[in-house]
Amino acid sequence: MPLVPPPPLPGWLQAAMPLRRGAYELSTGPDAGRHLHFVDEGEAKGDEPTVVMLHGNPTWSFLWRKVIHALPRRRCVAPDLLGLGLSSKPTRIADHSVDRHADAITELLDALGLDRVVLVGQDWGGALLPSIGARRPDRVAGVVLANTSVLVPQRPRGTAFHRFARLPVISDLVFRGLGLPQSALWAVQGDRSLLTGTAARAYRWPLRRRGDRIAPLALARMVPDGPDHPSVPALRRGEQWIRGFTGPMALVWGTADPILGRALARHERAFPRAPVTVTGAGHFLQEQVPKALAAAIEDVLERAEPRPPA
Repeated sequence: MPLVPPPPLPGWLQAAMPLRRGAYELSTGPDAGRHLHFVDEGEAKGDEPTVVMLHGNPTWSFLWRKVIHALPRRRCVAPDLLGLGLSSKPTRIADHSVDRHADAITELLDALGLDRVVLVGQDWGGALLPSIGARRPDRVAGVVLANTSVLVPQRPRGTAFHRFARLPVISDLVFRGLGLPQSALWAVQGDRSLLTGTAARAYRWPLRRRGDRIAPLALARMVPDGPDHPSVPALRRGEQWIRGFTGPMALVWGTADPILGRALARHERAFPRAPVTVTGAGHFLQEQVPKALAAAIEDVLERAEPRPPA
């Protein structure tokens, strides 16, 4: 298995994120040779599933540190999407697509031998989750969705933020030149004080170089703005899979999220069997309500059926 040493962290960031880390060199497809950085903390016991935590734009595995600490008895794997965190950073907008991100994460899970997982996704991590699940449906023991969208509207438009990301010249200047949105994550939080100081610095650190800031803009443009958007076919295939998923599921939402807070209602309608935990957190609810997320993950793990005998 082509595991490679993870990139080093500065002392202040290592202290804020004292978790076991690794990196994997992709070996297939157009991203072969690029590296995926990941956190791999804890040990799975027997046949219990590994918890796979998927972040979104523009964060990285640091986002999950509090949730991982709240799950001391579980094995938790949290990869960094290509272009974000400590993973390799492709240099073109065209290097980012739903299928390429899903293929890369799936290859990592295969390489780590994770044959039974609970998938947990927030923001783009949640939107990618069904595409990953559809690639390995027999391995998914449960699903937890948190402030995300796995449902494709008939007439997708995106938010004002996503429409701004498509403006020529100015969006490139703001995203790549000024470092948005990672420099202003506090703006979508319920408790803004949680994204100041060391935490705010940690989210900016992997994207501190201007040349590494392609992914936040690319992922913003990956949000569909119409039925013919390139992301739509892959997202619809994923939606078909998750609508048919019969295993345990849970929803955890922060209603102070100005981006996806209102998306809860349509997910409740789509997944009526899923218990719902409603909180006053903002978009990055991992920072504000990690124990609520951990409790939902534990509930899904407990409801996951044992693997049928061979």
